[in-house]
Amino acid sequence: MISRTHVTKLMSALVLLLTSATVAVAQEDIAARSGIRPDAPAYGVRGPHWVGTRALVIDGATPLDITIWYPAQNPDGAAEETVYPYVMKMDTPPGTVATVTGHALRDAAFAPTQQAYPLVILSPGFALGTTAYAWQAEHLASHGYVVIAPEHDERYDVTMTSFWPADIIRPLDTLKVLAFVDTQVAAGGEFDGLVDSQLVAVIGHSSGGSTALAAAGARLNTDYLQVHCDAVKVAADPSAWLCDLALPFLGDMAALAGLDSVPQGVWPSTAAERIDAVVSMAGEAYKFGPLGLAEVTVPVMVMSGTLDTGSPYAWNTPLAYDSVASEKKALVTFQDAEHMIFGSTCAALPIYTMFGMHQLCSDHVWDMDRAHDLINHFTTAFLAAELLGSDEAAQALKLGVPVFPGVDYQAQGY
Repeated sequence: MISRTHVTKLMSALVLLLTSATVAVAQEDIAARSGIRPDAPAYGVRGPHWVGTRALVIDGATPLDITIWYPAQNPDGAAEETVYPYVMKMDTPPGTVATVTGHALRDAAFAPTQQAYPLVILSPGFALGTTAYAWQAEHLASHGYVVIAPEHDERYDVTMTSFWPADIIRPLDTLKVLAFVDTQVAAGGEFDGLVDSQLVAVIGHSSGGSTALAAAGARLNTDYLQVHCDAVKVAADPSAWLCDLALPFLGDMAALAGLDSVPQGVWPSTAAERIDAVVSMAGEAYKFGPLGLAEVTVPVMVMSGTLDTGSPYAWNTPLAYDSVASEKKALVTFQDAEHMIFGSTCAALPIYTMFGMHQLCSDHVWDMDRAHDLINHFTTAFLAAELLGSDEAAQALKLGVPVFPGVDYQAQGY
């Protein structure tokens, strides 16, 4: 016979067990919805969706590899852990295999939705693989976006001969992605009812940032580029060598674009239709100048670090913010940050450390996880405000609201 004391002890133990289980579930939920760090700001916290990923090829005369991230089904509750292949676009020893670790479900089914998910095209930096930005793409997919990153055909070597063609080819890659999505959205296509191809943002880093601006209407500007490059060379600007990657090849660029000669002033537009918002991270705005950037009217967010040597801050970020004709725009400045603050961490992409190229996956001042949480916060709030019409997200972008150590923020229209 069980005594009342035993019953009381059993009930107490049961209550304690249930309480512990409830706390554990709550902690698991918090962990699943945390940012990269536990102190992530509101929009830096992972969203409610499981994330799926696929690698596909857009067929054509010049096939284009793409990586897709999207809200996914996970009926079995599998862990969101994956190892992505990483395309090394530079000379490496034979047999080199590079990978990126991430948090997504490989080839999972799309999560059903009553309202199609907005499309985000993510353009990587020059000669950087798409999966280097898995940390950002996964975050956006968890918040209800379909993210497609094209694997631009570029290589990094001492000659940098594939640098100048990027300004012509990358906008074409953006158009290929849009055309592919349109085909898949068409009745019976795989994206039918899942992707809203009329609700589109383009985001990108470095050359991808200028690709995003070009997709929204920014136009190359021969006159400004010449004046700018003359000035930085006279001033012995340490980044003046970047001009030598563009100016001598303007004729080649014009020919590749199908033009009879190098335009004086602004070049023909390479804008993609129906772009609703742009995020340029350390984008190369100097190629467009004020006149070329003034063609951009959609909402724009520009981000960069003040010590960026790959895309110098003074050349680009304030120029883009001041020159676009957008009624709504924001400028996010990371004090003392370098160019690769927007890239993958060395922990996720260890090949660079193995090759002694630590600078490609780290920052000399910033904790990369902290930076990525902040980048995710600003990008996600901006896209939610502009693509989803979220008043709450727009409030988070109001001047004076986002206050983070080491970050300067400006905004107009919020």
